[in-house]
Amino acid sequence: MGRGGESSGNGEASSSVNSHHRSTSTAAAFKAWSKTVHECEEHFKVNLRSGLSSGEVENRRRVHGWNELEKHEGQSIWSLIAGQFNDTLERNAENALEALKEIQSEHATVIRDGKKVHNLPARELVPGDIVELKVGDKVPADMRVAELVSSTLRLEQGSLTGESEAVNKNNKPVPEDADIQGKSCMVFAGTTVVNGNCICLVSQIRMETEIGKVHTQIHVASQSEEDTPLKKKLNEFWETLTLIIGVICTAVWLINVKYFLTWEYVDGWPRNFKFSFEKCTYYFEIAVALAVAAIPEGLPAVITTCLALGTRKMAQKNALVMKLTSVETLGCTTVICSDKTGTLTTNQMAVAKLVAIGAKVDMLRAFKVEGTTYNPRDGKIEDWPKGGMDANLEMIAKIAAICNDAGIAKSEHKFVASGMPTEAALKVLVEKMGLPKRSKNLSTENSSTVLSLCTSMSMSQCPVHQKQTQPRCYRGLWSRKKVPAGKGNVSLSVSLGAVENVLERCCKIQLRDGSVVELDTNARYLVLQALHEMSTTALRCLGFAYKDDVPMFEGYNGNDDHPAHQLLLNRSNYSSIERELIFVGLAGLRDPPREEVYQAIQDCRAAGIRVMVITGDSKNTAEAICHDIGVFRRDEDTRSKSTTGKEFIELNDKKAFLKQSGGLLFSRAEPRHKQEIVRLLKEEGEVVAMTGDGVNDGPDLKLADIGIAMGIAGTEVAKEASDMVLADDNFSTIVAAVGEGRSIYNNMKAFIR
Repeated sequence: MGRGGESSGNGEASSSVNSHHRSTSTAAAFKAWSKTVHECEEHFKVNLRSGLSSGEVENRRRVHGWNELEKHEGQSIWSLIAGQFNDTLERNAENALEALKEIQSEHATVIRDGKKVHNLPARELVPGDIVELKVGDKVPADMRVAELVSSTLRLEQGSLTGESEAVNKNNKPVPEDADIQGKSCMVFAGTTVVNGNCICLVSQIRMETEIGKVHTQIHVASQSEEDTPLKKKLNEFWETLTLIIGVICTAVWLINVKYFLTWEYVDGWPRNFKFSFEKCTYYFEIAVALAVAAIPEGLPAVITTCLALGTRKMAQKNALVMKLTSVETLGCTTVICSDKTGTLTTNQMAVAKLVAIGAKVDMLRAFKVEGTTYNPRDGKIEDWPKGGMDANLEMIAKIAAICNDAGIAKSEHKFVASGMPTEAALKVLVEKMGLPKRSKNLSTENSSTVLSLCTSMSMSQCPVHQKQTQPRCYRGLWSRKKVPAGKGNVSLSVSLGAVENVLERCCKIQLRDGSVVELDTNARYLVLQALHEMSTTALRCLGFAYKDDVPMFEGYNGNDDHPAHQLLLNRSNYSSIERELIFVGLAGLRDPPREEVYQAIQDCRAAGIRVMVITGDSKNTAEAICHDIGVFRRDEDTRSKSTTGKEFIELNDKKAFLKQSGGLLFSRAEPRHKQEIVRLLKEEGEVVAMTGDGVNDGPDLKLADIGIAMGIAGTEVAKEASDMVLADDNFSTIVAAVGEGRSIYNNMKAFIR
């Protein structure tokens, strides 16, 4: 036994499994998300400032074990060799579990004994540990957010929950029965911090984490795999064929019984039986020869060749098949359960609509923005002023560029983004907006300078800048080059965030010519009406505002000795800094649907295949996408066909819901919801194809008749758990593969006949 109960080899695995079962007490049963921070401190007997003592850490490790996923016993090498002619699914299942372990963080910054310990191995964490998270960190365990160091905290948890955007976190408790997406005070193992930093309290480790539950579900699903439809049908065919051949051969042998068995009738009764063993054997050999001749021994080779050729054709169509039998399974598919983000949509945020202010306070201008990718030349802005941007549009462009940490770069014939997808979309918007009217002959030395960045309350950004005489534009993007502040510079604060929050802090509004007037009740109503119209079409709306002449930041260039520096260090000052703003406009963003998906959905409907969308995104967003891509008709009432995962589980007659004709939508779906949907569909005799790309999709990809993973955006967990991988992450590729599978199925039926 090593330090803290650590052992080696199989002993460690069994020991930690046993300790895990003994310990489901403290960490697992305690619902940290529904408790206050103080209650969590009391439960775990820890102080946020000093953390756990070294001795207490050792005691807890003896109870809870190491913070790592269990290793399930796989098949022995001999059993794999013996079963090589069947398939290698068990080995794929083990690969999926190994890939899941790679998701886990390797190190963490922990507070113990009152000191900060950097790069502590994540496996050494125990419930009650105090962990510091910052931008770029991978979360090492399921943790309760105890304190926000920055004003906002966002995490990318799409691979675990299926959400298309980074989500905001806080330290406020939520209801006990909240779903995983609703646990806004929790951060989950394997997710990544994309904005802000915080102090967290470890509440669950090992198999009690959400990623640990997925690990268990994948293992269980891999143990209960059924034969594919092809195997079932071939088994039925062979059983029927064997019975028919057996009956015919027996009949042939019995017809010839008079040649090896004779008798005489005496007084009406058979007497004097004569049996010829030689002739009996002879006619038995004839029957056996007939049976051998009747067995189509070339059929397995023909089927294997047919399937192999099918995999080649599918690979040419960007569908990479992991198992031969999956080719035929596709042809039998009756239901496709598809993820939304990245499969039906581009998984690239794009601005779809821009609303600016007109010549008067009660006049709003709306511009439709084309394009679905990060390529600035993909689409244009409809009805855009020919002479260039006016003062109002120029300020929108400036705010969108300044409140932005994202980057756009061209890589292998396509544009990719770094940073927050929302900010990347705004950067592309600014590129499409072009140059302001008065900037065409500007010197490249004049620039708008970012001198410091503070993050304000209510999900908005409020950078403070020194305002020069003229801003510089480079290919439409405002420069963020740092230059020393000159004399007489006037500070400028710009704000970008949720429209309602930004509007609350505004008292004026900027008109098209740049003049500023009072933001009256009517103007507020018009802005909120535009917001409502955009929100009902599932656009994520952001408001733009600024504040001119902020004396407290005059001459501030980020130096510690400036009075403004201390103001920015205290979050309580942000509300006073960011008030009495000037509102300038709003933009609506979305993850746009792929152009080819609509026709693919129609092809599925024509082929008798039902499409069900299962996503972790919100209901409104998912419904809008489903209307756009044709899962629902434009005017269709979706109340009976759209539900959340939680609502579906609570239905009394789930099968009746699933039997409805046409498309169905399940939003806010967790892994357990997806598995229940697949299980019920299979019970009803449906052949289910399931798509997925995240860690949370692993169990249902295993459980479905054919699991389909995304090759580009998909995690290794999803790929290893799947039967087919899409090289282009495109839903239409699935439809093409189904068509190829049906052709192969028809060919095999012809061979058998």
